[in-house]
Amino acid sequence: HNVSGQLKVAPEHVSEAVLDAMGKPSAKLFDAFCDLYQETTEKAGKKQYLIPYFIAAHPQSTMDDAITLALYLHKTRFVPDQVQEFYPTPGTVSTCMYYTGMDPRPGKRFAPIYVAKGRERHLQRALLQYNKRENRPLVLEALEKAHRKDLARILLARR
Repeated sequence: HNVSGQLKVAPEHVSEAVLDAMGKPSAKLFDAFCDLYQETTEKAGKKQYLIPYFIAAHPQSTMDDAITLALYLHKTRFVPDQVQEFYPTPGTVSTCMYYTGMDPRPGKRFAPIYVAKGRERHLQRALLQYNKRENRPLVLEALEKAHRKDLARILLARR
């Protein structure tokens, strides 16, 4: 349902490789939209907000891609309420990628595609909601697995 002053949008990710696998445009387009929306809202003298939706562990999303998205969220101060772990649904290209580990789209020639499985899926999701206290141990585990413990002081700093 719609809430006055809030526009729900679905950029889903910011990694160019993941966006390509999703068949979505560059993250630069989303950033440009955010800037234009903010500018238009200010000109109208209104307080309106974008509510972005992101997805974790989509085929092609590596731990590094999830970290990139977490850092983007930190930088832009988006605190995602709605984050979903990729869930395969029948009849979609993404589900085909998930089960086969290949990209079936024309021009991709069934190229291998990375698919996070098992615990890594949960770790990627935790990274996107790094601000939640209950995710702290998972975020630390994810950063350690990615050899990026240096980012803990940024993502887990008390605000």
